[in-house]
Amino acid sequence: MRILWIISTTLLLMLSACGSNSGKQFEFAGGSLKMAIDNEPSSYNSMEISDYFSATVVSQIMEGLVTIDPKTLHIEPLIAKSWKISDDGMSYEFELRTDVMFHSNAAFSSDDDRFLRASDVQYTIERICSKNKDGSVPHAYNYLFKDHLQGAGPFLEGKAKSIAGIKVTGNKISLRLIKKDENFLNKLSNVCASICSEKVLKSGANDVVIGTGPFQFNGITNGPPKSVTLIKNEDYYLTDKEGNALPYLDKLEFVFENRKLEQLDMFENHETDLILGLPTSRITKMLEGRISDFNSKPPVLVMYDNPLLSTQYYFFNMSDPRFKDARVRQAFNYAIDREKIGRDVLRNQYNELGYYGIVPPIYTIFKGYDFDKIKEVCYSYDPEKAKKLLAEAGYPNGAGFGSVNLRFNIDEKHSAVADEFAQQIFQNLNINVNIDGSTFDQKEADGASGNGEIFRSAWYGDYANPETFLTNFYGKLVPSDPSIPSPINQSRYSNPLFDHFFETAKNSDRKPEAMENYAKAERILMQDPPIIPLWYMGDIQIVYSNVRNLHFNALNMFVFKEVYKKDWTEEEYTKATN
Repeated sequence: MRILWIISTTLLLMLSACGSNSGKQFEFAGGSLKMAIDNEPSSYNSMEISDYFSATVVSQIMEGLVTIDPKTLHIEPLIAKSWKISDDGMSYEFELRTDVMFHSNAAFSSDDDRFLRASDVQYTIERICSKNKDGSVPHAYNYLFKDHLQGAGPFLEGKAKSIAGIKVTGNKISLRLIKKDENFLNKLSNVCASICSEKVLKSGANDVVIGTGPFQFNGITNGPPKSVTLIKNEDYYLTDKEGNALPYLDKLEFVFENRKLEQLDMFENHETDLILGLPTSRITKMLEGRISDFNSKPPVLVMYDNPLLSTQYYFFNMSDPRFKDARVRQAFNYAIDREKIGRDVLRNQYNELGYYGIVPPIYTIFKGYDFDKIKEVCYSYDPEKAKKLLAEAGYPNGAGFGSVNLRFNIDEKHSAVADEFAQQIFQNLNINVNIDGSTFDQKEADGASGNGEIFRSAWYGDYANPETFLTNFYGKLVPSDPSIPSPINQSRYSNPLFDHFFETAKNSDRKPEAMENYAKAERILMQDPPIIPLWYMGDIQIVYSNVRNLHFNALNMFVFKEVYKKDWTEEEYTKATN
């Protein structure tokens, strides 16, 4: 992470590994924090969450067995205070904390009834491995347990009354895998692996967000703009190293606003405490116009330039007969002038342009990953090669191809990129692109169902490993029935050679071997491209300096339980930064 201005804190906050919340309050506890995100959650049901915006909100409410530290991106204990992995790497035994309570709900008869038990963990996994009322399969099943947890498949199909790979002994729960998975703990840190209350689920309150997290759901305000408010969980079990209760904040509010200009106005009026990314039309004015606010001592504003594990791309609906020919998809890739998009549309607000594949080219995080070889088979701007490939596929100068629809969620940036994309495809391939904007939720639903030809998408890495990006194109995640939504592999891409290298990498015991095979899989992917990589994100992030202990990271993952507010004095700031 490259930091342009750094907030340093004099207090290092750590999580206590023992004891329940003592009630002792931190000196600067209280207050609220408010931030805007581009879209409201598409779901508050943790088992169905697959998008960044839902995860950002719900992860403050719901928790899993383990979590990712926002500073180091390493796995840390959470509901499970410890775990053991068997010598063969296929069994995980988790010892649960005994002081974790669910948020209050009518399903509980007493406070004692709210304590989390091993049966809650078991029931959550069983619910994940059960079909929904409409016959669909929870997202968490495909992401976590399909082809991974022993007995999950037979249980889902109703061929077994229990899951063979689950064993509960007192306050310990063991999970036995079908095959070794080096990223299994990383996957368990995902919000879709959050532990739910057995009693709440059995009460039928599936639409109620009841978790064990530092904040609890307090309601939605319709606005405008629409927002959700979370309040402090007074019974939260973790404390800082001094024994102070967490979280420090009394209230956390997320405002849903897809217009960056409106987000910036709210931020500059100090109606929000931080902003992620700036509207392209106001970057220069914001940064140069408020330079004194960045450079004063203490500063009013602090800015981070943070490369993110996030790829912005378009994907083809591989069910469309025209896109079954790889030459057509290659032609679209060669027809795109990414430099023009980066310069004229994004105003250079990105980390890298899309000259690589789906995995963001951050060498410091993906050590040993051969981005150079992947780039060799990727696409630079070459309109003549694009025309030649399209002609070879049977559509000389676009004749007989027809028009295509580009589905995207409407906001300033994505609308502008879609318009530029349509112009370039028409100019270079003589193909009309109808740009079709909608809400984020509608675009996601249509992408999963294949209702369209080309879709705008983005993927935020769930953890620092190529697997989290390449999973989106694993052929075995495509439903055999085309009428069933495909929420993970939305392009419905299937290539046996890609799957072979992907599986070889996943099953490898050695990281160098795994990285080599993931890179081979991505080379196959980009030679037979179901996507058009556009850019890799590196948003400017600005926060008011009185917001302390907020850690920005490459996953763009936010943890607010240790965040507090306190204005700096000049003396304190000088001492801290020195």
